[in-house]
Amino acid sequence: MLLSRHWYRTHERKSEIVPVVRKLAAILAADVVGYGLLMGADEEGTLTRLKAHRRSLVDRKLSEYRGRIVKTTGDGMLVEFASALDAVCCAVDIQRGMAEKNAHLSPDKRIEFRVGVNIGDIIVSHGGDVFGNSVNVAVRLENIAGGHLRVRPSEGGRRGKARCFVRGRW
Repeated sequence: MLLSRHWYRTHERKSEIVPVVRKLAAILAADVVGYGLLMGADEEGTLTRLKAHRRSLVDRKLSEYRGRIVKTTGDGMLVEFASALDAVCCAVDIQRGMAEKNAHLSPDKRIEFRVGVNIGDIIVSHGGDVFGNSVNVAVRLENIAGGHLRVRPSEGGRRGKARCFVRGRW
């Protein structure tokens, strides 16, 4: 893992010099579509289903694809990957798994994830939190995903060349 260190003076203590650690990473931002409505209709049922999906599918896939959960919110998460392909394949696996889990449920009980993935330079804090434009772009992509996966193609990369082998299919 290549890390870049830049030094800057903090605003709180002008004499203290703190390193800024930067690295290239793929960021996955995800949250539940219509979470407020789901919670408004059935808080306990929604929370129970969400926790079950996290245990049985999401956490398992994050581990399989070597994702590191940076932070979680009530219905969302921010995950760091060393590989853009791992991030996208993980997201695809989760989306396919959720489609299978939701197939037998009525639409008002379905938990669907919006997912955005972006790769770029990030700043890593001492506590492990991540910051930077690349994180912001992943979150913006997630906001427009609407129950799907949105990925920002790299500027220097070849579009459409990354493929995921998921459950026996490319």
